[in-house]
Amino acid sequence: MTGTDTKRASLSDLRKMKERGEIKPSLIAETPPDLPEGFWDDAKLVNHTRTKEPISLRVDSDVLEFFKAQGKGHLTRMNAVLRSYVDAHRSKND
Repeated sequence: MTGTDTKRASLSDLRKMKERGEIKPSLIAETPPDLPEGFWDDAKLVNHTRTKEPISLRVDSDVLEFFKAQGKGHLTRMNAVLRSYVDAHRSKND
């Protein structure tokens, strides 16, 4: 997808689309029970075109399974979470 082809929807919009049968249920991860309702409503997936470094990383098995359960692109999503963390901490130190 190019930037002009990208479609954006909130989590609530995606859930409504799921209810109407417009998308497959497996494409949306349900909100984990320990997060408050609406936690991800304003979340944005941001893709950066930065050079990636191949590494070997050990993560807890439940963390890996959580991301894998969301489908293809789990490593990209994990990187996006780490990127968000780095950006948040860099902005605090500026």
